[in-house]
Amino acid sequence: MYLLTTVTRHRECLFADPAHARAASRVIHAASTWAGSCLLAWVLMPDHWHGPLQLGDEPLGRVMNRFKACASRALHESCGLDGPPWDRCFHDHALRVEEDIRVVARYIIANPVRAGLADSVFAYPCWDAVWLDRDASLIL
Repeated sequence: MYLLTTVTRHRECLFADPAHARAASRVIHAASTWAGSCLLAWVLMPDHWHGPLQLGDEPLGRVMNRFKACASRALHESCGLDGPPWDRCFHDHALRVEEDIRVVARYIIANPVRAGLADSVFAYPCWDAVWLDRDASLIL
């Protein structure tokens, strides 16, 4: 289990643009992006992305490269974006067995509130979690 973070190139606030955020969010939400891994939650901030991932059989670098390539392709094709949207690297933190993944998920999902982008997590559109009841209640 890893907590992953990747930033936009030059920390540009690329995802402040709703069209860019929608294009990236569709890729993030697609199970095919993660193949045999399981993205448990995610939040897309204006200049970065966070997500806890339960790694499958593929190496972590390959999973992240696919995610960033798919998101880049979507941004280029649907939004006409020029150049690479992501910084070349990413940060990973291996979660210990004793770390509660739901606490980690709550923390990352609350990032927009802490950053002053929304008054509540439900007012911010660019996030999801496997623990989200589709009746719009968070069962973390």
